Amino acid sequence: MKIAVLPGDGIGPEVTAEAVAVLEALALPGLTLFTGDVGGAAYHRHGHPLPEETLAMAREADAILFGAVGDPTCDALERHLRPEQAILGLRKHLGLFANLRPAKVFAGLEHLSPLRADIAAGLDMLIVRELTGDVYFGAKGQRTTDAGEREGWDAMSYSESEVRRIAHVAFRAAAAAGLPLTSVDKANVLETSQLWRDVVLEVAADYPQVALDHMYVDNAAMQTVSHPERFGVLLTGNLFGDILSDLASAAVGSIGLLPSASLGERQTGHGTFGLYEPIHGSAPDIAGQGKANPMATILSAAMMLRHSFGLEDQAARIEGAVARALADGILGGDLGGSHGTAAIGAGVRERL
Repeated sequence: MKIAVLPGDGIGPEVTAEAVAVLEALALPGLTLFTGDVGGAAYHRHGHPLPEETLAMAREADAILFGAVGDPTCDALERHLRPEQAILGLRKHLGLFANLRPAKVFAGLEHLSPLRADIAAGLDMLIVRELTGDVYFGAKGQRTTDAGEREGWDAMSYSESEVRRIAHVAFRAAAAAGLPLTSVDKANVLETSQLWRDVVLEVAADYPQVALDHMYVDNAAMQTVSHPERFGVLLTGNLFGDILSDLASAAVGSIGLLPSASLGERQTGHGTFGLYEPIHGSAPDIAGQGKANPMATILSAAMMLRHSFGLEDQAARIEGAVARALADGILGGDLGGSHGTAAIGAGVRERL
């Protein structure tokens, strides 16, 4: 099992080190780790945020454990040299089209959510977002109307093959977890969404064990903050997924607990190739101070074991250890506690 570890910038190396220590504590046979430079760290050493040697390492790996990118000293660089281009480049070169973002309020932390505690307790969903299509990647521009006004325009489109492949990812996740699937669209006004709904219905025939329903995106946003318990797996396109995943993340109460996965089509022999990262950024203001919460990165490693290596039991062990550490009061500053990065990592390992 070959894992490319790309710590990146800011707190990335600190939180990634704790996730690696958790993986090593599992003593998995055949586990091999490679470390590479990415982001601002890579620019300062190699002159580019995604050096060829790092990209080659990523291509050879079965999965990538990614920290964070972002370095204020690189803010004045040309856009293609900025640290953030590294993650975009990895998604493009490796065909990572499916973003999986779980959002869960852990027991005992309901008070941290901006939602009422009894509502927050029901928040435990997986959002599956298409990453490489939709209006973000369609034709766009500005023009002048006949009346002489400036007008901006963006083309929203999806092909049926793009919808089909992300739908299969969501249905497989729902089937594996025994959860219902909600497909989110705006089919009442958008032709793109009508095609989305039609194709999702076609794919559903391959998964008779998964309960499927459809919901307009505005209603889905309302339900996320009023009745989150109704959702298991939520499938949606790039634009709607961008908004809904951030909404669900905010409802959890801390981004220090939120992992993510970006999956492609390539199969590794163990599972699906993917890149796994916490959703938080590089937080340069606290970098090197041992204050960062590594739990999101540790949970990202659990997702990696599940999706790229098929190791469900070991993934569940990590997730259980994190939950027990939180229940025992192992809390970082983001959760109102005083435990540092190393202490949180040690607390999780002790509970494996």
